Amino acid sequence: MVDPESFIDEKVAEIGDAIGDDNAVIALSGGVDSSTAAALAYEAVGDQLTPVYVDTGLMRKGETEEIEETFSYMESLRIVDARERFLEALSGITDPEAKRHAIGEGFIREFETVAREVDARFLVQGTIYPDRIESEGTIKSHHNVGGLPEVVDFEGIVEPMRDLYKDEVREVARELGLEAVVSERMPFPGPGLAVRVLGEVTEEKLAVAREANHVVEEELEDHDPWQALAAVLGKATGVKGDNRVHGWVVAVRSVESRDGMTARAQEVDWATLQRIQSRITGENETVSRVVYDVTHKPPATIEYE
Repeated sequence: MVDPESFIDEKVAEIGDAIGDDNAVIALSGGVDSSTAAALAYEAVGDQLTPVYVDTGLMRKGETEEIEETFSYMESLRIVDARERFLEALSGITDPEAKRHAIGEGFIREFETVAREVDARFLVQGTIYPDRIESEGTIKSHHNVGGLPEVVDFEGIVEPMRDLYKDEVREVARELGLEAVVSERMPFPGPGLAVRVLGEVTEEKLAVAREANHVVEEELEDHDPWQALAAVLGKATGVKGDNRVHGWVVAVRSVESRDGMTARAQEVDWATLQRIQSRITGENETVSRVVYDVTHKPPATIEYE
């Protein structure tokens, strides 16, 4: 396990040496990984750092507003509205790896644009060890590792937490004094809801996934999952009122894990599952059924794509 105090001292020095007198931008999603990296980089280089949050249109309900409020103390924070550009880039794509590569390239191009505006030569990322392991193997390409384009307009990419697991990142975040809303935040994938929508990403599917994820996170908060989510699988026949509907099938998933490398499906009580399905089908007339995923990792992954 990492010693947080020693790790912070070491990484602040490393970041300072890497960036020197130059400017840098940091990819800030609001999750514990990127937030911890931002805190380390800010301590190292101060106002040479520009945090960039990209609203891809693939975010959770209210996420952009929450990020803007949480990180308002960073005067140089940039909120980039790239929703139309990301949805256009994903149009017609159904292959999961192709999605991740399109999203990875989209992020880099947004960061490059801001970097040119602030004359930044370095990009800081909150990449952690499981991201590298899964991307360098054959499991999936993380948008910030294997999903990166071959050519990027940065002199260097700085990844201070590339050797840490998620639980170690949380320890460092607590040592840095980050608020619990950040340090204990449930993991959320960099590609966002795009990996919770099977097949082509459309605004309709995203709307269903966004509301369903909101319900799942609310209802399972007291169950303390490592990660809980809802995914839009496809369509199936259902009945609402006296009418036949061909509506969306939503899968609910809740897992327990230490580092995300392996996970066990959480045993959720029947009453809670029924409440979740009742809310999801009741609050969205286009959803015809809800299923609960009982598969561990392996053989499944935590996310759907």
